[in-house]
Amino acid sequence: MTDRFATTPFGGGRVRAADFQRRETVERQRSALKEGGNDTGRAEKWQLLRALSEARSVYGLSDRAIAVLEALMSFHQSRELDGSAPIIVFPSNAELSLRCRGMADATLRRHIAALVEAGLILRRDSPNGKRYCRRDDHGGVESAFGFDLSPLALAAAGIHTAAEELRAYARLCQRVRGEITIHMRDTGKIIEAGLAEKRAGDWQGFMLALVPLSRRMARQASLDLLEARRDNLVRLRAQVETAYLDGLSEQEMSANDVDSERHYQNSKTEPQFETRSEKELKGGGDQSGEDADGSGGDHARGEGPEFGRAPETKGEPVPLSYLLGVCPTLATYAKDGIAGWREVLKTADLVRSMLGISPDAWQRARTAMGEINAAITVAAILERAEMIRSPGGYLRALTERAELGQFSPKPMLAALEKSEDA
Repeated sequence: MTDRFATTPFGGGRVRAADFQRRETVERQRSALKEGGNDTGRAEKWQLLRALSEARSVYGLSDRAIAVLEALMSFHQSRELDGSAPIIVFPSNAELSLRCRGMADATLRRHIAALVEAGLILRRDSPNGKRYCRRDDHGGVESAFGFDLSPLALAAAGIHTAAEELRAYARLCQRVRGEITIHMRDTGKIIEAGLAEKRAGDWQGFMLALVPLSRRMARQASLDLLEARRDNLVRLRAQVETAYLDGLSEQEMSANDVDSERHYQNSKTEPQFETRSEKELKGGGDQSGEDADGSGGDHARGEGPEFGRAPETKGEPVPLSYLLGVCPTLATYAKDGIAGWREVLKTADLVRSMLGISPDAWQRARTAMGEINAAITVAAILERAEMIRSPGGYLRALTERAELGQFSPKPMLAALEKSEDA
């Protein structure tokens, strides 16, 4: 008597080397379970089926083959599959077809063959090719012939691993698709803006280059194709953004004032308030801003220590390193750091909107003080923003003094330097 099942198929089917290999693989795995290890050879069958549904492409299975496997598993009463011993189910073709929602016999046989080729089930043919079981005197199954589900249980670890890898792959593809959508949208809108605003640039050429990159990609497009599309869009977007920025004049912001300003203020404040703000920036002095006779003192005449007794305007700028040392906050708002005065001007243009300085006040200050001195002034105001209740009104007061030739940002920087040393 032998405990081995038949190796050759029933009927006219030919024996193949793959049949031997699959059976020997199952026997080796089963022997490894007896030696101990992390793999128990057990799996909850419905969780395993769900994982296999996700990883079916790895095993070359269709969704209908998974449906056939689900029907086969439904004939096993326990919820757990234990691969340490054969798990034989022996449904008739008629019953199996019903549980597959009326699948035709030919289709059923084709998908069963696919499950065998994937190494997830084995055929256990009887002497006459029928599927049945023999029971002992106590009603227990003595021998059974049909389909063995134990290879599925033994492959559980690999199936769960493959499912997890495919989930991670799907997440990555979804992320790249999102990046493609964003790059495509931004590139298209910048091209539209360049055309509408009649900026200098090859906008028609950019539009033609965008057309093939905007075509819908296949639902099952590979990650390599998605990444190639994204990289091409990134390069095109960089060219479009560079062309748009090159078309901007020095008087324009990199974003619209109305869109970027949180606080829009275009009002002049009282002279007394401005004088007090000036003294707050300096960090000392009489907070009233006036002498006993109400004249406003030296500060009101522009002859105080903040402005200096030698009126100057649009003079030589202070060294850049000195400015960044006294006003370090400005550099934190620069996207790529500050390497020259051009970056100072751009960053000050951004910062002034955050401070609530209106475009009108900013333009007037640049005209009166000069672009660099205006930027230095904004950097100084930013450094003491928490002490100045109205940065816009404060800048207007300083602009009025600059228009009279009575303002220089150097004393403001000196006051900031002195407060840091203190």
